[in-house]
Amino acid sequence: MSEKKDYYEVLGVARNADAADLKRAYRRLAMELHPDRNPGNPEAEGRFKEAAEAYQVLADPERRAFYDRFGHAGPSGGGFGQQGFSDIGDIFSAFSDIFGDIFRGPGGGGGQRAPSRGADIEARLSITFIEAAKGVTKEVKLRRRAPCGSCRGTGALPGSTPEVCQQCGGRGQVMHSQGFLMISTTCPICRGEGRVIRSPCTDCEGTGIDHQEDTLQIAIPAGVDDGSTLRLMGRGEAAARGGRPGNLYVVLRVEADPRFERDGADLHTEVLVTFPQLTLGDKVMVPTLDGEGELEIPAGTQPGDTLPLRGRGLPRLEERGTGDVIAHLKLVVPTTLSGEEEQHLRAFAAAGGQRVNPERGGGLFRRKKKK
Repeated sequence: MSEKKDYYEVLGVARNADAADLKRAYRRLAMELHPDRNPGNPEAEGRFKEAAEAYQVLADPERRAFYDRFGHAGPSGGGFGQQGFSDIGDIFSAFSDIFGDIFRGPGGGGGQRAPSRGADIEARLSITFIEAAKGVTKEVKLRRRAPCGSCRGTGALPGSTPEVCQQCGGRGQVMHSQGFLMISTTCPICRGEGRVIRSPCTDCEGTGIDHQEDTLQIAIPAGVDDGSTLRLMGRGEAAARGGRPGNLYVVLRVEADPRFERDGADLHTEVLVTFPQLTLGDKVMVPTLDGEGELEIPAGTQPGDTLPLRGRGLPRLEERGTGDVIAHLKLVVPTTLSGEEEQHLRAFAAAGGQRVNPERGGGLFRRKKKK
């Protein structure tokens, strides 16, 4: 007959391990060696029994002290005899609390099923460009599942409360023996809820939920963009019998503004200017979110140049500061001239106004030659 292993070695703990360390080590081994996870494996079954025996002795302070003094001879004598396990079912019975913790959940047994979570819902909301830039509070109308107003979501008739299921003791799971295996299944009485409603609410028929029309006030922060989605935690549909509600997702549709093209927090706009304004410099008015702003054009500015109005753009979401309004200068060439205008323009040309700075030209030609 093979010599028994040291119980501390079996559990993989130090000799000074406390009760929490012992339980944690046994839980780990029980999960690894559980017969449901090792069907038809006699070695795993043997180690499973061995670990249960070790934990049975070391978890008892008196037995552990006797074992520490006398070794394996201790638990079998001196009034501290080992209880022993006749089969796998004895182990499950002795440590039902541990196996309930390990195999709790759907299909695992031992624990009451957690309340279900309500469904998420989505709503779409259109706002103007200015509303998106400034921030706004809008109303959203929804039809959603909400806690029943009569039973306040319990599912029980007002004045009564759900009862603990007598079949499973509130765990939501029941154990069945199949040979040396213990199989856990959902309780057929409470269907895994762990409680039974004897007198269901007449308004919601025991579900704890009802369909309602709601109007919600949605605060939209300044600076949102088209397609942005706002998440409102817990404002989705209710779950049956007190479960956690889902979330509401609001997808924003921001209407375009013909004056601007957005680039993050910056707003690009086109400003029409004349040749004298670019040549001599001038002050022009540029559209912004707050009416018009004055922009100074330096003398000698070229068509297509851009000039910023600092801090007149959109708020930067989740950051400090504000974007800019970027003015794109577009030269407007008159199609007709009065006699006086033509005379002055010809005088300008005769005085050298037709000269072109060679450093500013030829770019397109140079690019073509490089190809």
